[in-house]
Amino acid sequence: MPLYHGWKVVAACFVVAIVAWALGLFGSSVYLAALTAHHGWDVAAVASAITVFLLTGASLQRAVAHGIARFGPRPVLGAGAVSLCAGVALLGMAAAPWQLYPCFILVGAGWATLSTSGIGITVAPWFERHQGRSMTLAIMGASVGGIVGVPALLAAIAALGLRGGLLAAAGAGLLLTLPLILHILRHRGPADIGALPDGAAGSTPAAAAPPPAAPRDAGLLLWSVATAFALALTVQVGFIAHHLMLAMTVMAGADAALLVSATALAGLVGRLVLARIVDGVRVRLLAAAVMAAQAGALAALWLHPAPATMVAASLVYGYAIGHVTTLAPVIVRREFGPQRFAAHYARAATLIQFSSACGPWAFGALRGQWGGYAGVLAVAAAAALAAALILVGAARRAAARRDESA
Repeated sequence: MPLYHGWKVVAACFVVAIVAWALGLFGSSVYLAALTAHHGWDVAAVASAITVFLLTGASLQRAVAHGIARFGPRPVLGAGAVSLCAGVALLGMAAAPWQLYPCFILVGAGWATLSTSGIGITVAPWFERHQGRSMTLAIMGASVGGIVGVPALLAAIAALGLRGGLLAAAGAGLLLTLPLILHILRHRGPADIGALPDGAAGSTPAAAAPPPAAPRDAGLLLWSVATAFALALTVQVGFIAHHLMLAMTVMAGADAALLVSATALAGLVGRLVLARIVDGVRVRLLAAAVMAAQAGALAALWLHPAPATMVAASLVYGYAIGHVTTLAPVIVRREFGPQRFAAHYARAATLIQFSSACGPWAFGALRGQWGGYAGVLAVAAAAALAAALILVGAARRAAARRDESA
């Protein structure tokens, strides 16, 4: 029996995610270090250009959803791959700090199409019974990109110089993604190939799928997802950006670097576990539970800063990172159905990405204001806990309203 094409779409999106996170989110730390070291440019100037990359990605979320709905994933993700890789290649050719801004706009445009929104919208039509597992496996490429991307970029720059290294990385990114996008992502969904979601033989009938949210509950449910994940991911992106410096407050630099890598591996383990369980659990409650665990880890670091606490809390927090990154589109897909997923998730993703782009700045500003990370960790723990409560509270309110009208 031939492999259902939807799983080929998942595999292609997995590779796309590896490249997107390697050259996009995780690559930004390499660009900051390499550009400032090579040119002697001010760190703040380069960091502000990187912020433009994140804000560009956030501003294009609804355009990506509209583009995929109108033209299909192939032209949108194909253009995104070209944009991302062109931006990375041009970074190595920049001769003045102002030239970084158009480069990072290109990177941000590519990031908007190739990250969570673009991948989620591409995968969503192909599955019903395995909707959570399929999205989780596709976005799992983010963990692989985080693990291999930074060492690969650093090795390319060390071997070929800044210009040659980034050009080689961009070329490799195009070679990995573009053939898959052009060949495998040419269909919008299973109807284009005469199949049903999950494959004709194993498809779950539409009547067995969870009913979409009622119109009167839709706003409450959608904006609770947007607000909760905006809070949680603002904290998460800030924590990731500052994790090395935070760890170095209680341990040696080499040990801190090893802990950062171990935290990334914990995130990969979390995604592997999530792929096995996600289709059989209540995803709102699962998301709330991992956000509460992150709040507990941050609170432990605030109340008892010590090497052992740092290791344990980092691994707990890292395990939850993959869940928090992945579960927002899964919740929206389950609660709104395949037809309304793209438009609704794009609205939520716009708020989530704009907010999370501010995470590194917020951590840094509060650290500077309070002279250390203690107060930052307390605020971050409170925000993560608030995110968990928002998710659970909105679901209970919607259920109570349905019971009243029944």
